[in-house]
Amino acid sequence: MGKYLNPSNKGFKIARNSKIYVDKTGLIKHTNSVLDTEQRFICVSRPRRFGKTMAAQMLLAYYCKAYDSSNLFHGLTIENDITFRCHLNHYDVLFLDMQRFLSRAKSPQKLVPYLQKAVLSELKNMYSISYTDLIFGENPDLADALETLAEKNGKEFIFIIDEWDCVFRETRDDDAAQKEYLDFLRNLFKDQTYVKLAYMTGILPIKKYGTHSALNIFYEYSMTSPKEMAAFTGFTENEVRQLCNDYDMDFLEMQKWYDGYKLKNANHIYNPKSVTDAVLNAEFHSYWTGTETYEALKIYMDMNFDGLKDTIIEMLGNGKCKINCRKFQNDMTTFKSRDDVLTLLVHLGYLAYDEVTNEVFIPNIEISDEFKNALEGEGWDAIANILSTSDALLHATLCADEKTVAKIIDTAHIENTSILSYNNENSLSCVIAIAYFSARREYMMIREMPAGKGFADIVFLPRAFSNKPVLIVELKWNNSVSGAIRQIKERAYVSALEEYRGEVLLIAINYDKRTKIHQCIIERFQKDF
Repeated sequence: MGKYLNPSNKGFKIARNSKIYVDKTGLIKHTNSVLDTEQRFICVSRPRRFGKTMAAQMLLAYYCKAYDSSNLFHGLTIENDITFRCHLNHYDVLFLDMQRFLSRAKSPQKLVPYLQKAVLSELKNMYSISYTDLIFGENPDLADALETLAEKNGKEFIFIIDEWDCVFRETRDDDAAQKEYLDFLRNLFKDQTYVKLAYMTGILPIKKYGTHSALNIFYEYSMTSPKEMAAFTGFTENEVRQLCNDYDMDFLEMQKWYDGYKLKNANHIYNPKSVTDAVLNAEFHSYWTGTETYEALKIYMDMNFDGLKDTIIEMLGNGKCKINCRKFQNDMTTFKSRDDVLTLLVHLGYLAYDEVTNEVFIPNIEISDEFKNALEGEGWDAIANILSTSDALLHATLCADEKTVAKIIDTAHIENTSILSYNNENSLSCVIAIAYFSARREYMMIREMPAGKGFADIVFLPRAFSNKPVLIVELKWNNSVSGAIRQIKERAYVSALEEYRGEVLLIAINYDKRTKIHQCIIERFQKDF
């Protein structure tokens, strides 16, 4: 075994020995299906904390010929697949952790020379060959050496590259170093028959230059287009349900905190690291800050693109916003529009993306908390002030204190007009949704919920553990609160609560354009059938 050629399978052993291990070996069935095909080049990008390195270590343990890993896969899904024994520990594997190479090279300009020297040195020591001078000359080239090994010895390699995009994340403005790095990868892989499989992981999809990718041989699977890799992007709903059953955790709470990544072929995907930490600690809260800080998010929130701030406010109010993610250049510096920034936030895990509707949104409470933490400093004071009164607004609502509710919403309106237009029921709905921000810990908030003979503007459904009443909110712009209450009753909004039994608060809120104040009426309703 070496450092890079056929390294230890200890990483996967540690994963299997851990208290919580979720079987993702179905990925191996897919990689087996593309060995020695045009589709053998795979680039998988997803956020930190989503198990990229774990998957890479699993593939290493499965394919590497330096040891027998059969016991590590005993009882796992892949063991029952017809291809399991055909490829188990059959290949030479080059495992390249680019983050580690960059750290040891000390600079991006030295990354490629350092990597080639280190790997070539190991190849020279690992193979007893008589033609070393031919492949290890004054200007050694890794691709040349591998071509020679393939020609003379029939060698084929599986490449596993972890953190492939670290150069673009950590040296964002060094175009020359980035181009040299991409040229190295292209030379290493393009048209090379010694490649049995190439599997790369990172946060960013492959960098684009103009209309073309420098590595267009790769099939990409990302947070905006996961395709058949969707189920391996994070924990699926069934996997999380099983963990909750095994460890006596509340599934609905788990869902509220860590669900929300909506992928077309898997639908509900959960943040694996956060779910694991919640189970190990038997406690639900934000674990995101263990590997990220809110300052990383704030950098992008503060970018001055038309419509970006309004979009973030809309999403804080539980809204969704359409974007075009196709123009994103897959780096962390080339931003030309609001959509570029929002697409990056999808790849970083701060936003979820619906591939069917092309909409982005804040996926869950854990990420909502990160946005809330980032709402500090110039430009965001108004929204931060609204959120600070959220608990008081919910308390006043539950007490049916109509005057206090109207007063707090008046203040929210005044704070919000400086950054968001306020001229129709939709903008009023956004303000109300933000004003009730903290209610999401005990409620699921639904905007434009189908109900009875129409759509209720906002409905707050209590979560399973909560003993709070349902809140049905009807909004009016320059109309009347009595008309709003009447509409709730006449259109039978309560009838949509089919399985709910208990108290319902009917809440009518109107904004008077002339007086510039809000009125509120709250009525209690008991649903017993």
